[in-house]
Amino acid sequence: MGDDTYIQHGESQLVQSSNGVSHVMSTLRVFMTRKKNCYSIEVDKNQQVLVRASFYYGNYDKKSSPPSFDLHIDGNFWARVVTSIDQVLCYEVIYVVKGDAVNVCVAQTDPNQFPFISALEIRSLDKNMYQHYDSSYALFLRRRVAFGAENIVRYSDDSYDRIWQPVVAPDGLIAVKNDAPVVSVDVADLPPAAVLNQAFTTSNTSVSIRLATNLPAIEVPIYINMYFTELAELDSSQKRSFVIYADDKNISAPIRPLYGRVTETYVTFAKASSSVTITLQATTDSTLPPVISAMEVFAISDAWTAGTHSDDVEALAELQNEFDILQEWRSDPCLPASYTWDWVNCSTGATPRVTALYLSSFGLSGSLPDISSMEALQTIDLHNNSLSGAIPAFLGTLPNLKQLNLADNDLSGPIPSSLSKNNNLRLVVSGNTNLCASDESCETKPTLTTSETSDSPSSSKKNKSKKSKSKKKKKQATILGSTIPSVFVVSVMAVVGFFYHKRRTPTAGTGNARRSNGAAKATVFGRLRQAVMNEIRVNVEDGNTSEVKNQTDPQVQESNKQLDDDPEEGHQQLDAEPDEGNQELDAEHEEK
Repeated sequence: MGDDTYIQHGESQLVQSSNGVSHVMSTLRVFMTRKKNCYSIEVDKNQQVLVRASFYYGNYDKKSSPPSFDLHIDGNFWARVVTSIDQVLCYEVIYVVKGDAVNVCVAQTDPNQFPFISALEIRSLDKNMYQHYDSSYALFLRRRVAFGAENIVRYSDDSYDRIWQPVVAPDGLIAVKNDAPVVSVDVADLPPAAVLNQAFTTSNTSVSIRLATNLPAIEVPIYINMYFTELAELDSSQKRSFVIYADDKNISAPIRPLYGRVTETYVTFAKASSSVTITLQATTDSTLPPVISAMEVFAISDAWTAGTHSDDVEALAELQNEFDILQEWRSDPCLPASYTWDWVNCSTGATPRVTALYLSSFGLSGSLPDISSMEALQTIDLHNNSLSGAIPAFLGTLPNLKQLNLADNDLSGPIPSSLSKNNNLRLVVSGNTNLCASDESCETKPTLTTSETSDSPSSSKKNKSKKSKSKKKKKQATILGSTIPSVFVVSVMAVVGFFYHKRRTPTAGTGNARRSNGAAKATVFGRLRQAVMNEIRVNVEDGNTSEVKNQTDPQVQESNKQLDDDPEEGHQQLDAEPDEGNQELDAEHEEK
């Protein structure tokens, strides 16, 4: 089957030469972007699986330059893949899945050497198979052979699709057929009956069978399964008995195969390498030479990592469910350490935690899902997206959060006090015009209504009597602004809502004639409101409110310039009370 369902990156390619290889190897997927590309296949948690990855270069790019790269599985290093022009490479591992998916990744390690994969197979195994090793580790296949077989044995002969390679008898060994009509397979690792239909033996008891193991040159822990069966019914004078030697040391009890049944023996080594010689030698009381039908050799991995902390993995899954673009990242987010996801930072250790999310300019829209379980987060950068709705309160519960950048989104409503009052947090929320500092400051603000003209002395007295009250209010807003920096937005908005600016507009030939109050007030009010709405910046950082700058709109600059032309007049106008907004303040200047 194709792999489009399981991965969103890479390009499908046809190989140039596929002579003598399976048709499955005629295509591949190559990855020219990202340092790590992964397949994620869902499986049952704690399921033991066999995973096989195959690679056939076949000169697909017509460069005759087969690449080398790394192979990872569930955040663990699996193998160094060194491809060749015309050789198929297969890597197989057996392990118990800790999560709910198998994640297989190819990782680029050298410039211009692009990783690829030809086939990926995953098989579930019986829970009782391969139980003689700690499931905290994994078994990397080194060799699996059927001695004396003429062809490869796999599915459907082997229901688990293990690949048993045929081995031709070398000099000194004899391939013999099993004359048992049926071989009963009742051992835990369930070898297929097809590998028990033949075997290797020797000509006499003085000749041992030396087993090729394909062990690495360096010492690693080893796990070996051997399968035996008696090839013919023996009479009372015949006896077949042999033992396993590692170099010159006997490492097993005597093995006496049964006719029509399989006998399984396993061997483990704390450390072994290609320098170790494994042999089968007849015991002194045996009348028949040793015999063997099949063998599996595994290298045992280092401790298999459990991966990134499950709380973080689950929270990241929530983010990916909410934002489709993030689903392109698969496998463990933090492991291996040199191949973390592009938009996370992680701590070190056997079970790393996610410490940072860098998701600026990812085109995220909608609301942020609950990721409160990511308690190790120190930095969250979500600026320049289209996030909407209220700032989630759970952000204020993250115990280690030091930086939170929510700038340039469409967030609205009050800033949670758990964020705005957190002196240890650098909070940036500029560019969210519908945010306010608290629930109270989010209440409906007064707006300017149709003005009325009044030049009465009582109005002028009322204006003067209320200047002091307005000044007190402005002073209070400044104090609150230094305590809760984001209230600065609300304070400025309140000024715009309550006050307006009216300048005398000379008109040729009219002396004291004035244009309509309503038009002038509305125009300047609109300019001031636009200036504040467009250019205000709320940056809650170290308990200080950022400056308010009007830089872009020519109309705004002109309004500011007019206010600066007459400081005294501007002071009077901004101190006016709402109910005096319909007075013509120019009259006062006229009297002066």
